[in-house]
Amino acid sequence: MVFKHVTMTAAAPRGFAWLAALFLGLALALAGARAHAQNPGSPEALVQKVTGEVLAAIKSDPSVQSGNPQRLLQLVDEKILPYVDFEKTTRLAAGRYWRQATPDQQKALVKEFRTTLVRTYSGAVSSVKQQTAVELRPSHYPADATDVVVKTVIKQPAGDPIPVDYRMEKESQGWKIYDVNVLGVWLIENYRNQFSQQISQNGIDGLIKSLAERNRQFER
Repeated sequence: MVFKHVTMTAAAPRGFAWLAALFLGLALALAGARAHAQNPGSPEALVQKVTGEVLAAIKSDPSVQSGNPQRLLQLVDEKILPYVDFEKTTRLAAGRYWRQATPDQQKALVKEFRTTLVRTYSGAVSSVKQQTAVELRPSHYPADATDVVVKTVIKQPAGDPIPVDYRMEKESQGWKIYDVNVLGVWLIENYRNQFSQQISQNGIDGLIKSLAERNRQFER
């Protein structure tokens, strides 16, 4: 997932794997969530709600099952994005450079990073039917916690189980996801390293340009 200009194309498969795991964890965790009595308003309940709606949409829409790009983007936009805090994800990925960016640069960075993730993210939908089950693992946190980690494990038809954890924050609108851990590596941490390298070489505008170029490749 390297965002240096010369390596962005080669990094695409790894980026897909990250977002595929993120989507699959959400879209299939319902199987595990049903086995647990969830408190209304809990982060686990949010996972249950989102996954139920996503699975229903996949099962009822042949265009989604066939991998129609526009319909996939629409599904992600309607069913998942309202529960993801992309601004916080971008801010944390940019680290100290976020404070150095102008408001216009911050807005542009959020826009391009969001588009990069969503376009990759939507491509994972067709993989859902290849998975068997996901277990919602026990999460331990205080009842009044506002920042928690919800743990899941994706069980594949072949291969080792994939642990996928979600970092969630309780905002005024409710719980939102802002980070994901796949196989022991947090998404924000991984992007922060790449963003830092890109910004140190080409500045904040250089990072925005690289993301924008990557997004245009998705449209071809």
